[in-house]
Amino acid sequence: MNLITLTIIITTALSTILIIVGFWLPLTNPDTEKLSPYECGFDPLGSARLPFSIRFFLIAILFLLFDLEIALLLPTPWASQVSPTSTLLWSTIILLLLTLGLMYEWTQGGLEWAE
Repeated sequence: MNLITLTIIITTALSTILIIVGFWLPLTNPDTEKLSPYECGFDPLGSARLPFSIRFFLIAILFLLFDLEIALLLPTPWASQVSPTSTLLWSTIILLLLTLGLMYEWTQGGLEWAE
């Protein structure tokens, strides 16, 4: 029996054991909240037309924007080895635009959760 066959047998046996233990071991204690079709905190029997605050979406969009900013600036150390001047210039422009946008939103009161 070679090493690959032994590895496949061990991983299959271990996976099967873990699946069986994971299926039979947990205790299920369902309550009314878990059995309801919606676990988001809204009343499923009430109106489906509850208004959302636009500030919630603004904060979510700002989070996504700054998350994408991290993804844009992540390869900066590797790119700086190829052309350091160009990389520094573009990284500075990206950070400057995001900082100016954040300052604008802050001064306009867009980040105030409660008025």
